[in-house]
Amino acid sequence: MTDGAGPGPHRDLPVPSLVEGHARDWLRAGPDSRVVAPARPSATVMLLRESPAATGVEVFVLRRVGTMAFAPGMVAFPGGGVDPRDADPGVPWAGPSPRRWAELLGVEEPLARELVTAAAREVFEECGVLLAGRSAAEVVADVAGPSWQAERRALLDRTQSFGELLSRRGLVLRTDLMALRAHWVTPACEPRRYDTRFFAARMPRGQHADGDSSEAEHAAWVRPAEVLRAHEQGRELLLPPTQVMLEHLREVTDLDAWLDRPATVRPVQPWPVERDGRLWMRCPVDADGNGLPAGTAP
Repeated sequence: MTDGAGPGPHRDLPVPSLVEGHARDWLRAGPDSRVVAPARPSATVMLLRESPAATGVEVFVLRRVGTMAFAPGMVAFPGGGVDPRDADPGVPWAGPSPRRWAELLGVEEPLARELVTAAAREVFEECGVLLAGRSAAEVVADVAGPSWQAERRALLDRTQSFGELLSRRGLVLRTDLMALRAHWVTPACEPRRYDTRFFAARMPRGQHADGDSSEAEHAAWVRPAEVLRAHEQGRELLLPPTQVMLEHLREVTDLDAWLDRPATVRPVQPWPVERDGRLWMRCPVDADGNGLPAGTAP
């Protein structure tokens, strides 16, 4: 599979066969008959560590089970939609304030609180990594025991909120451990849509990431180049934002410097196009993988 060049600054990426149907139906339908589903706010986390075998980084990925309603069988980063309780102002908080996160995310403060909390909650639910500590200078060293597994289950069945977990354990959410890196919106042709912020975080020392999630059939630490190669050979499936993020992670040689570097984040919303007898997802992205500045000609 190879990328196609779109006109101007756009980039065309092949549409995975599993999601072709919605895109083709969208193109066949007239503008007046198209129904656009609302995009649910969501957050995902690129959990990173230095590669032990070579220069560069490894990222923790999940292959979603084939029965999922959204992106079945796709390789993805841990993440998901916000929960109403993620907006709880009582979540113990350290690092940049909700107001500062609102500025970085370009949203109102309550939604900023939801997105940041959801990112940390989802990475704990899906892979057992907790971006929290007993103070603003600490990170929990080990969350792999049976009592922590029970905490994950209680989050999943909604018998407790993430804020309740942190408060009871005497912990604070370390929002300074997360760096905002991208903002993608699901194409309008999809019946399930997400307005997703991509965060990056270094794997906390002493913790262990797992794939103990009903949404994943496989989980592993991988080098970005290896996943991209598997995608090109048709052995793995990637949605456009995952592919673009992996391409940028492939170039990271100094993880700390990359995490500390401020990023200008603008939204990207692909749309389906037919070209050269093939179906593509046209992505209006710049060289850094972010949305084009306002006023850029298509």
